[in-house]
Amino acid sequence: MDETRLAGSAPIRVVFALLPHSLILDWAGPAEALRIANQLLVASGRPARFELVFASSRSTSTSSVGVTLAELQPLPSQWKGPAWIVLVGLPGDTVAIDNEHAQTLLHWLRRLRLESGRLELITVCAGTLLAAHAGLLSGRRATTHHHHLDELQRVDPRCEVVANRVFVLDPPLYSSAGVTTGIDLMLHRIAETCGESLAARVAQTMVVAMRRGPHDPELSPFLAYRNHLHAALHHVQDAVSEQPQADWNVPRMADVAHTSPRHLTRLFVEHAGVAPLAYLRRLRLATAQLALQSGANVTRAADISGFGSDTQLRRAWRQFGLPGSPSTHESAPMRA
Repeated sequence: MDETRLAGSAPIRVVFALLPHSLILDWAGPAEALRIANQLLVASGRPARFELVFASSRSTSTSSVGVTLAELQPLPSQWKGPAWIVLVGLPGDTVAIDNEHAQTLLHWLRRLRLESGRLELITVCAGTLLAAHAGLLSGRRATTHHHHLDELQRVDPRCEVVANRVFVLDPPLYSSAGVTTGIDLMLHRIAETCGESLAARVAQTMVVAMRRGPHDPELSPFLAYRNHLHAALHHVQDAVSEQPQADWNVPRMADVAHTSPRHLTRLFVEHAGVAPLAYLRRLRLATAQLALQSGANVTRAADISGFGSDTQLRRAWRQFGLPGSPSTHESAPMRA
């Protein structure tokens, strides 16, 4: 994945389609993740990537906690450039659609033509039921809050309902189980779009642990070892993950943390569960994998990832038990 290329692509319009009493945490959490991603991109000299739009059938609405939402935009009728539609949950044991607002939203949804990279759908919690009622889930895999799994299967028997998952990916459909898992899914989408390093920094800012479902791929090294709250250690990990090819050693990492090399090693082992140089090698190996997947040869992959030679790259490849060799590497999920 070329993070520079991804971060420089066209802005993505993210439309949160809201009904009266939409669960506020279902949309506010993911929206904050996108806002922070934009903030970090701008701070690093890159353009903001996400345009947030809050839309409804009326310009005012009421959230699940009674707060009035004003100046909501109309549901879009035209699409220019890439866009994500976000559907969120509602209070109650079932999702009621026998009202004017829901029917207007469903009519709008039925006119959508989903397409990966152009118009994609993200559902949070019972928002998946709205997509099902609109006929957008037939033949697709999806999840929802565990209280609504049976309801989802009844609404669309042709949907493959997946239980016990944080989120399910079936592009252009991305569904999550509910409430905080919407943040998990949005962090995943930020990683896909802007790079895993940025997603890790967003998660750190939000003090959110990066989670996956029990059957999803393991976290990549860019996201692993970050489920702690030590600010200085996060600062070092940010610096290393942004430039894994730099001339890093433990003293230089310790300078970033304003501590001694010995103390930094203790911090890594205690809070991240990995030694600093092992962490660096894992990031460099992940960078080399990304380069190989993008078409670079072994020599080029070793160079841009910070390995001093093909031999060092091959040695690290064997050390961490990756299948095959760099020269025979095929696209596969990176493992921590």
